[in-house]
Amino acid sequence: MTDNKNTGIQATPISVQLAALPSLPMAELWALWDQHFPRRPSHRNRNYVESRLAYRIQELAYGALPTNIRKMLVEAGAKHSKIKSAAGRSAQTLLMPGTTLIREWDEREYRLTVTPDGLYALDGQVFKSLSAAARHITGTRWNGPKFFGLRDGKGDGQ
Repeated sequence: MTDNKNTGIQATPISVQLAALPSLPMAELWALWDQHFPRRPSHRNRNYVESRLAYRIQELAYGALPTNIRKMLVEAGAKHSKIKSAAGRSAQTLLMPGTTLIREWDEREYRLTVTPDGLYALDGQVFKSLSAAARHITGTRWNGPKFFGLRDGKGDGQ
């Protein structure tokens, strides 16, 4: 294993770099992040940081995935996803599981979380659509994506 003051972790084999990530203190992970990315992510959990760093380290060593392979993976993911898009649904409303939408209404903050099955959980209740959740919050009919700020209007009108 080659290592010197100027090259640091980059001089070690890729497999060793990747294997070391889980045992590094967060401060060192952030230092590594700052070397590879222009800004820190909004996702600050360790698993996310480790996985993005692992991908970036491999990308630098072996090159990025070719465009046709990326496209094939996106299509395969969409085909096999448990979250199926409804006809006419915009890509903006297809949210990843775990996404939390926050909306203030009538001086109260509501946190809606996308479930692994593509449903929406709010205060222990599950809704099939953003519109159903918005109706529950307001008591009136709303365009759910608009209410939660995913479409023009930012939820300020029906």
